[in-house]
Amino acid sequence: MSYEMIALLMFASMALLLVTGQRVFAAIGFVAAGAALLLYGEGAIELPYNQVFKLFNWYAMLTLPMFIYMGYILAESGIAEDLYKMLHVWFGRIPGGLAIGTILLMVIISAMNGLSVAGMAIGATIALPEMIRRGYDKVLISGVVQGGSSLGILIPPSVVLVLYGMIARQPVSKLWFAGIMPGLLMASMFIIYILIRAKLNPKLAPAVPEEELNMPFREKLALAKAGIIPLAIFFFMTGLFVFGVTSLVESSAVGATCATLAAVLKGRFSWVMIRETSMKTLSVSCMFLWLILAALAFGAVFDGLGAVRAIETLFITQWELSPWMIIIMMQISFLLLGMFLDDTAMLVIVAPLYIPLVGTLDLGFDNQLIWYGILYTITCQIAYITPPFGYNLFLMRSLAPKDFSLSDIYRSIWPFAAIMMLTIVLLMIFPQIALWLPEQINVRG
Repeated sequence: MSYEMIALLMFASMALLLVTGQRVFAAIGFVAAGAALLLYGEGAIELPYNQVFKLFNWYAMLTLPMFIYMGYILAESGIAEDLYKMLHVWFGRIPGGLAIGTILLMVIISAMNGLSVAGMAIGATIALPEMIRRGYDKVLISGVVQGGSSLGILIPPSVVLVLYGMIARQPVSKLWFAGIMPGLLMASMFIIYILIRAKLNPKLAPAVPEEELNMPFREKLALAKAGIIPLAIFFFMTGLFVFGVTSLVESSAVGATCATLAAVLKGRFSWVMIRETSMKTLSVSCMFLWLILAALAFGAVFDGLGAVRAIETLFITQWELSPWMIIIMMQISFLLLGMFLDDTAMLVIVAPLYIPLVGTLDLGFDNQLIWYGILYTITCQIAYITPPFGYNLFLMRSLAPKDFSLSDIYRSIWPFAAIMMLTIVLLMIFPQIALWLPEQINVRG
């Protein structure tokens, strides 16, 4: 049997296991271990254990639980809710002000957490009820919460970019800075879209009653203090990192410590809260570790088969595709995979094939793997929120009230998905949108 056929059988077996409802890490790991035993005999039984030690030698892995913990403790301590109250008052007079405030809240939450799902959960529990109470259109509400949550895997400290950096062997610091400009660009286009819709049809986003907003400037300034804590934590954490005082791991520890101190200073620290936060952090961190371990084992077998070289020969030599046609084909495959898998699973499944191939293409600029990491995150998030099986669609359905039909949720996401696709097109035409900032800043880690 040819190596190409073996590689195809591995993917087919993995897909079959995923269709039967098996956990992603179990499906990937089982196929990797089984293929290794069949190909290399009993000696391959050490393959999974070797990948465990490889995983534990990645010092940057320590950042994952730190950033996840930081986001959860800020959310559990009610700081996110205080932020939304501030945004409600400061942006209430603007057309679609609550929706715009929700997008801004998501930007700040992204800088606190770095997880799309966590951002959606916070938006759905804090912003969604308030917009419903103000008479906002259901379709607009659903789109705003889902679109805003997509910023979580792009704006630092993005957990997904940390994973990409470890798998692609690229500096996480450069990936973080590469994600800032595209993330802010996408958030700005979301806000412009909301403003236009609210101006054209005020019934979609009724204005907040004047009596609720008419308060002394001193009170507004007091509300603004709600935004000081998370922003101070973010800038203190990243500032030490940028100026070379701390490494990536040390910065994550600074952020986690500051988040805990913030909860204590606000009088919201409790052992119940710390227990809940720790359990959630452990659960999410273990999920990521199992996925990476499975991906490492899968990638080791693929390297041994020479599958990467076979894909490169197929695309470039036999099909004679241009580098940009190859990139577009990769993006389309991500969109299709996103109908069935989450962003992390997509990364660990295709990383052994796509990342080395991107490194060999001549796209006409440097730092191609950094640029592709940003392209990957946006494309996966589009897949994550588009029908028929986008994961976030069903998550939104479970979080929203019963009168939000699946049809409403499906219709709500298309304008935001179109804006995200426009962002990808702009990144392809102007790669410096992502690459300019990391080229200007030298950091550790």
